[in-house]
Amino acid sequence: MFQILWSLIAGLVIGVIARMLLPGKQAIPLWLTVLFGIAGAFLGNGIASWIGVRHTGGVDWIRHILQIGIAMVLIAFVAPLWARRDRTKTHA
Repeated sequence: MFQILWSLIAGLVIGVIARMLLPGKQAIPLWLTVLFGIAGAFLGNGIASWIGVRHTGGVDWIRHILQIGIAMVLIAFVAPLWARRDRTKTHA
């Protein structure tokens, strides 16, 4: 249970940071931001483990940068598609 709660909190934080770092407006809902934050966290952890930097002596900065970077890529890729989807629904 705590794992699910922690994933949601981490996903929210990572997703919001990723959206703040991206230029412009990302017209995606909060639930999608959280979903991409969770995906960024899991993929970032996997890549950090693969390159051997998941657990370090201090703060795992490289792992966190990977997590936020992956979430940024996901948001940057999907936000225009989401906005286009909303435009086609209102004009149809």
